[in-house]
Order: sequence, then structure tokens, then C-alpha cells
Amino acid sequence: ICDEWRPNLVLRDPCEYSSAVVAGPRGIPTAQVAISLAAAEAGSIDMAAPVLEQHRRGLVRELRASPYLTRMPASLDPSPFPRTLRFRDVTRPSSGALPDWWAGSLQPLVYVSFGTVLGYMSMAADIYRIAVQSLADLPVRALLTVGRKFDLDLLGTVPANVHVEAWVDQHDVFAHASAMLCHGGSGTVFGALAAGVPMVVVPLFADQFVNGALVSASGAGLTVEAEQDSRTDRRRVVDSSDALRLSAALKEVLGTPIFRANARRVGSEMAAEHDIDTLVDMLANEVAR
Repeated sequence: ICDEWRPNLVLRDPCEYSSAVVAGPRGIPTAQVAISLAAAEAGSIDMAAPVLEQHRRGLVRELRASPYLTRMPASLDPSPFPRTLRFRDVTRPSSGALPDWWAGSLQPLVYVSFGTVLGYMSMAADIYRIAVQSLADLPVRALLTVGRKFDLDLLGTVPANVHVEAWVDQHDVFAHASAMLCHGGSGTVFGALAAGVPMVVVPLFADQFVNGALVSASGAGLTVEAEQDSRTDRRRVVDSSDALRLSAALKEVLGTPIFRANARRVGSEMAAEHDIDTLVDMLANEVAR
């Protein structure tokens, strides 16, 4: 492809190395577009370094020096990459009011989403039921989205203040949400912070534990983790015994204005960055010179 198309620039996933292996000898510059946290992605280069150097001596140095494009704000995600370029998503106006799924209620809206992966996992039903349990007695409206592959019958009886949908554009929900209950996936955290919506994060796997810690440290939300199993010293997944802790965290986030103020502060920092089109134009102009 590089030989036939002769691209001026390759934008690559930081953990995808073959394009960099091929582009370098052909004099094609590359830039990496972040998926997660900068430190984690720099760590993946360190882990792969011995094999990468077998492809071409100096490849690891090239990868570390190539531009690193990220949506994460500097206050949450200091970057070890020397050329870090931050960008913002291009926002569009909300499509308007959400359907009146709560029979005219004007209680604060809590948006509940555990991303696009959980719905395929065996623990999905338990996690969704715990979330619903934590919301049942709160004076809120709640919208829970579960994805298109999850069997809604597995939820059982859902309280009147909780509405369940397979999918709703989160941009439209953020325009109305007072808080979010989520797993701390990178895309979810990006979206909520960009919209200035505070969070209660319930990490389940992958980078969610680090993301939750960053949200808590920023003051834009709270993180509720299951305590470690004292018998095995291993982290367990939240269960029904944690529902009261989730309820308490949601009450605190909803009732303490500083969480909203801090989320908006981070959102303003993100909004001040270049949009992605401008950033790509800047890189293209550099290549042209």
C-alpha cells in the first residue's frame, strides 16, 4: 500500500507497529493517534522494544519521537512523548430534548453506560442489575444504555425512575445529564469530561482503573472499586453488596457542586485545543515543507 499510494503521512494506532516498520525506510513520516493514556501507550513501546529493534535498529527511537495526538487534557494525562499534540472533538449541537421516558419528572438525570464491550461479557447482567439497584431509591431520572446485543430480559424488574435503551447517542444525553455512572472506559471519560459532566466511575477491566483514579484526582468525580478478596489478594468485580456505595457516591456527586465545576474546568481545557482537522492540516503542512 505504501509503495502504491505513496502517502505523505501515516496516522497509526500507538500499538500497531507494522505501518511504522514499513513507512520508515520509504521516508514516509508517521504520527500516532492515542487510544488511551500516554504513559500506558509509551509502556507498550517499551514492552515491544526488543522485537521492534529486530525489524530495524532505531525503530523504537523513531516511535517515541513521532508526534503523539491525544484528546486527553494535559492536567489529567501528562505525556512522556516529547512531541505531544492535543486536540478536541468537533462538537455538534444536541438534537434537542430526550423523549419523556419518565412521565414528566424533572429530577436530575443520571446517565448510566458501561461502554460497548460489557454487553458481550458474561458479567454484564450482574453489573447492570447492581447499577439499577443503586439508582432505585434515589430522587433521579436514570437512562441506562446496554448495547444492541444484550438480552433486556436478564435485567428483571426495573424501577420506574430507570429507563433502559439499547443505544442513545451519548452526545445528546450529555446535554441533559447531571451526572454519569460508568466504567471509566477512555471514550466514555473523554465524552463526559468534554461535556463537563461529573462521574461516578466503577472500573471493571483494562485501563478503567487508571482512568477512574485520574477522574477522582481531578475532582471531576468519584471512583468506587470493589475491595480486594482477602483470601486471594486479587481484585474482585463489584457485586450487589457494593450497590449502597454506588448510591452514596452518586448522592455526593449530585449534591456537591464542586464536582460539576471541576468537570467543566477540565472540559474547558479540552475545548481550548485545536480541532482534529486543524491538527492534521498542521502535520500535512510540516510534511510538505
